[in-house]
Amino acid sequence: MIDGGVTTHQPSGSASPASPASPAGTVPSAGLGRGLVGLLAVSTGMCVAAMYYAQPLLGEIRAALGLSTGSAGLLVSVTQAGYLVALCLLVPVGDLVARRRLIPALVAAQAVGLFVLATATSATQLMVAGVAVGALSVTAQVGVAFAATLAGDAERGKVVGTVMSGLLLGILLARTVAGYLADLGGWRTPFWVAGAAQLMLCAVLAARLPTEPRSTAPRLGYRALIASVVRLLRDEPVLRLRAAYGAASFGAFSALWTPLAFLLSAAPYRYSTGVIGLFGLLGLMGVLAASFVGRAADRGRTGAVTVGTAALLLAAWLPLGLGGHSLAALIVGILVLDLAAQGLHIANQSEIYRLDPAARSRLTSAYMAIYFAGGLAGSIAAGAAYSHGGWTAVSVTGAVFGLAAVTLAAWDALRGRRTSPAR
Repeated sequence: MIDGGVTTHQPSGSASPASPASPAGTVPSAGLGRGLVGLLAVSTGMCVAAMYYAQPLLGEIRAALGLSTGSAGLLVSVTQAGYLVALCLLVPVGDLVARRRLIPALVAAQAVGLFVLATATSATQLMVAGVAVGALSVTAQVGVAFAATLAGDAERGKVVGTVMSGLLLGILLARTVAGYLADLGGWRTPFWVAGAAQLMLCAVLAARLPTEPRSTAPRLGYRALIASVVRLLRDEPVLRLRAAYGAASFGAFSALWTPLAFLLSAAPYRYSTGVIGLFGLLGLMGVLAASFVGRAADRGRTGAVTVGTAALLLAAWLPLGLGGHSLAALIVGILVLDLAAQGLHIANQSEIYRLDPAARSRLTSAYMAIYFAGGLAGSIAAGAAYSHGGWTAVSVTGAVFGLAAVTLAAWDALRGRRTSPAR
């Protein structure tokens, strides 16, 4: 039966086993139409963007609600905390509940959270809504796992890369759009508009998302489902390796972007907030990387991509280190680092989604939790480094994360040579 661009097989009487050519526990799909891939890309971008709308508005929010600078800044922290908790506790539900129903429900709930933010009159309301919006932003990760499940084996890397391109664009454009809408109608306007957009997206998703391929794996209860995430990390060496790569790449990425505004607002640059915001558009290089790496993964070149992006993750810190006094070097370093970090991230996802088709949401949960923890470590380390040693210390800190990725790649390559005769 063809449903919304994806082909699934109807059972005749009782459930039939998966075909020998397909991964165990699932019935294969014939592929995805461009319209559905585009819809998933847009939806992931819109869901993750909600985490970032508040960041350029903190000054206005602080003044309007009479908050201290620390209290206003806490909104960003609690939003990220909600996201991290939901990665562990909410994303795995995609393996328990049909994602075609789960995703629209989460999008509608996020719309409610955005409306609560738009009507906030106290710090408490603001923080509670921030936690909810952050937690529900993991809908983007549920969408990525859904796309990987719907895609055929020959196109999975390309599909995941395309959907991730939408997610990255959402991150890049969120602050710019929020700032523009706030200029037009005040700090509440971006949340009202985003909430209305999420409700429209919910309706489209409810109408268009197809039924995913059936899984013949045993059904788990929620507690067993969450516990199985830990078991996946224990039992799947590929997942552990790719999660370590992810932590290194997002750590390096966060080590750049956390203190970058401090560098650009000080001598010799002294840029305004608006100009500093434009540097985020340099991240478009990562969008190009997502599409390219996804296609390379489909051609069986994930190993080469991993080695190359890990090397670039380290090499980028040479021009970035010079960027303390050279704008050209800083721009080159940002472009290279973003290309490397996003390319390695897509390569990681392409590999983990090959492991267990019936556990893709749990694989996403395990991978993204460690990935996000690496980013948090990079942010904390870079902030401390800038306070104590300026941009040079930040560059050394970022290079350490790049070196970790290169070391992992070298170790994995050496291990592969040692075990190849046995294989």
